[in-house]
Order: sequence, then structure tokens, then C-alpha cells
Amino acid sequence: MVRFAAVGAKPYSEWARAAEAAADRARVEILSRFRGVAVETKADGSPVTEADREAERVIRETLRAATPDFGLLGEEFGADHTPDRPYWAIDPIDGTIGFSRGIPLFSTLIALVDQGEPVFGLIDLPALDERYVGWKGGGCRRNGTPVRVSQETDLERAIISHGDPFAFERFGKRHVFERMAARLPMLRGYTDAFGHALVLGGGVGAMVDFELNPWDAAASQLLVPEAGGRCVTIAADSRSASPDKVGLVFGSPALVEQLLPWVESGPDGD
Repeated sequence: MVRFAAVGAKPYSEWARAAEAAADRARVEILSRFRGVAVETKADGSPVTEADREAERVIRETLRAATPDFGLLGEEFGADHTPDRPYWAIDPIDGTIGFSRGIPLFSTLIALVDQGEPVFGLIDLPALDERYVGWKGGGCRRNGTPVRVSQETDLERAIISHGDPFAFERFGKRHVFERMAARLPMLRGYTDAFGHALVLGGGVGAMVDFELNPWDAAASQLLVPEAGGRCVTIAADSRSASPDKVGLVFGSPALVEQLLPWVESGPDGD
């Protein structure tokens, strides 16, 4: 549980207010630059825009003011936290590639992590005006209304989503994507946290997503169980090019149970 001694015993709803205030400010920075911002390339080859940086700046500013004893970990400005205190994990724009090309399916991710466990999560979809918020033991809500994952049990009837195929490749799981493509009649590529949100709302039955950073995964690791689903974290193995990243298999518990053997098996099915 979050150690509140340093800041006073406050309910999770107070952390939610702080995170939502941060997300509100990020929306202003992001939407004012949508379809009108230059794209740069970071050292790792991934894209970044002024909107990413300004959104993370105001998120950090807001959260630091509200929770000065909590640390921060963000995609654009790195880590400012120690293992002995809770910290906020921040992705100002998840889906920068789509954002930079005028596709309105990007999101902002904010999670509160304590002792390695996410205890609060937020996925904000600014262009769609949808926001998913939840905390440990409090359920998951979309724009204030409770949501539940799909109760579908049949992989042939369910919409199953996947992350980018190149991420499967880099994570050493290309064979998993090929198996899914061959066997799932309604496989869809709803990538990034947009796909995660569709799972939370129940439209997509389950999702398999690899090559995730901590700020990509933390919100969903909390929100999916709070929406009645199952979320399994897959650690990188010797086949992965990114040993510090993770994969997630999440959604309807029955569907996740059926997908896990595919994900955990090797290229030859072993």
C-alpha cells in the first residue's frame, strides 16, 4: 500500500484529483499543437514533438506541487525518484507516431506506483474526450461511469487487438503474432493505449502488447483488474532485444487464459 506518512493519510481520490488536474493541463498543450507541430527524432530513433515535452512539463509541475514527496518517472525527462517512495509514471503522449501524422488516437498515461505495484491509473484520450481512471479497490471509470472488460469466452467471437508487429519481433515473439494472425478471425491492430482503453470499455475482448516501458504499462496493470479483467505481465527472455521492457496480455479472464499458452510457448510451440 502507498505509504502516506510523509504527506498525511489521504484517500486515493485525492491522488486522482491531482492526476486529473495534470491531465487537464496536458490536454491544453497537446490539442493546441495537434496537426501543427514539427517532429524530431530522439537518440533511440523514436519520434518526439514539442507537444510531448510541454505536456510532460505541465504534468510534472502539477504533480510535484500536489505530491512533493512523491517521485517522478517520465518518458521525456527521465527519473527523479528513489526506491523507498511512491512515484508517478508519466507518458505525455502515448502514440506519438500517430499524433505526429494527425491521427486522433493518442493518449496521456499517468500512474502512481508504490513498491513496484501500480495503485492508481489514468488513460486520457484528449481528441476523443474520453478518460479512464481507477485506483486500487475502487474500480475503473470512463468519464465518471463504471466500465467492465468483455465477458466473452470464445476467441473466434472476440475482437483481439495487438501492438505493433515490429514490437513482437524485437521482443522475440514474432511467432506469437504469426499464430494470432493465422488463428484469430477478428484480430485487429488497435495499438498503444488506445487499444488498452478499448479493452477496458469491453469492446475489445483482449490484447497482446509487447516492448513496453514502465510508463506504457503501469496504468493498464492497475486499470484492467479494476475493470474486472486479468492482466499478465510477460518479462523479457533471452530472445528479446530489450531486456528492460515487458509485455502485457490482458482483457477478459477467459480469453487471457486461452492466449497465454501461445504467448509463453517458443517458436516451435514448445
